[in-house]
Amino acid sequence: MRIISGKYKGRSIVPPKNLRARPTTDFAKENLFNVLGNLLDYEQCDVLDLFSGTGSISYEFASRDARSVTSVEINAVHHNFIRQTAKSLGFESFYAVKANVFLYLKSCSKQFDVIFSDAPYDLEGSQQVIDLVFERNLLRDGGILIFEHSKKYDFADRANFWQTRSYGSVHFSLFKK
Repeated sequence: MRIISGKYKGRSIVPPKNLRARPTTDFAKENLFNVLGNLLDYEQCDVLDLFSGTGSISYEFASRDARSVTSVEINAVHHNFIRQTAKSLGFESFYAVKANVFLYLKSCSKQFDVIFSDAPYDLEGSQQVIDLVFERNLLRDGGILIFEHSKKYDFADRANFWQTRSYGSVHFSLFKK
């Protein structure tokens, strides 16, 4: 796993073998960030990364100088890895939160410019994230929710749906406020 762009472009991140996450592929990540680079001023973005896993997406936003990055992960081993990696890279305004994503969203009072969700593809009810983000008004006006999923899902009929991007077996449904 590597950081695609920004201050730490090309930096390899080697998670320990006991991390059981499925990081977003470099190919999909690079293409997604090419799209986002045309839409966002990263330095003006507060980012929320849900189901952070290895922290790969969080590091991309932090490397591009996002105003703040909040990385939410429930697994203690993953959370500690994310926290230690962010600290070793010297990321400022980086908040690693050990929490259940659904409970976090229900209690969160902050608004974000970008929310990224990469739940395990087999996690039942993961689409509830979409509803919670909009019900709780967690996106600022013009904000984007990026929901990573397998090809078996289609969210085109959902409120606030904007577009889907597919890169191999990785699919991103984008929602806009």
